[in-house]
Amino acid sequence: MSKLSKYLISGAVVVLIGGAAYLSFGRNQQNSDKTVTIGIMSGSKQDDAIWKTVSKTAKDKYGITIKLKEFSDYSQPNKALADGDIDLNAFQHYAFLDATNKSSKTNIVAIGDTVISPIRLYSSKYQKVNQFKTGDTIAVPNDPSNESRSLYVLKNAGLIGLKSGKALATVKDITDNPKQLKIKELSADQTARSLSDLAGAVVNGTYADTAGLDYHDAIYVEPLNRDSKQWVNIIAANKKDKDKQLYQDVVKAYQTDATKKTIKSVYKGVELPAWDTDFSK
Repeated sequence: MSKLSKYLISGAVVVLIGGAAYLSFGRNQQNSDKTVTIGIMSGSKQDDAIWKTVSKTAKDKYGITIKLKEFSDYSQPNKALADGDIDLNAFQHYAFLDATNKSSKTNIVAIGDTVISPIRLYSSKYQKVNQFKTGDTIAVPNDPSNESRSLYVLKNAGLIGLKSGKALATVKDITDNPKQLKIKELSADQTARSLSDLAGAVVNGTYADTAGLDYHDAIYVEPLNRDSKQWVNIIAANKKDKDKQLYQDVVKAYQTDATKKTIKSVYKGVELPAWDTDFSK
């Protein structure tokens, strides 16, 4: 074999090896680029089941690997997102995000709806809303977000009237109170405990569960309408990334019939799929 032939063959081998290495690197780089880290709160078994379903769809349909980073403090996931420590987060509703953007000067936006956890009005004295008597006391959570939400629940139940156009309502915004109900503002974790002393209480799902309340015993459930839209949970991204296809595909992986089936199976009506619900009523 001539020296020229040997050089040509050797060169071809080098090119082939180099090309294979480049293609391998390119594939690995592409795969690493399709890993998305999502910040969530330390999860329940139900949430774990939902994200397992979403992760499988993301991997099978879009080639995306979802990594979950759990937080224990509600102030942490938005800070981590703004700082670039995570790619997305999924733990909050619209009202919480709006308040965070205003207070922390962040620029985070919703890119997809996930679930809503309707809050409920409970009573150990009555079985129906119309049984409340003049002067009865109803407890509501005292933090701005949940207090407003609770007041809208009482409004939709026909117990009070509220000023229109108020994003976060307070007791000062009550315009009509035909039964002269007294609204007692308590820490959210105390509302369920007040049921033995008061006529009723609006209780968040988390604290209802902790207190051992049966969701089916609620005498009124927050309706899904324009008043409750701001309490829909969301997947959120930094505004500059809101149109990124990779993140839009994560939303698509969440908003599937498979996810809906899992939500209904593990939460049994306590949480509801929200992405295809009409909140315009």
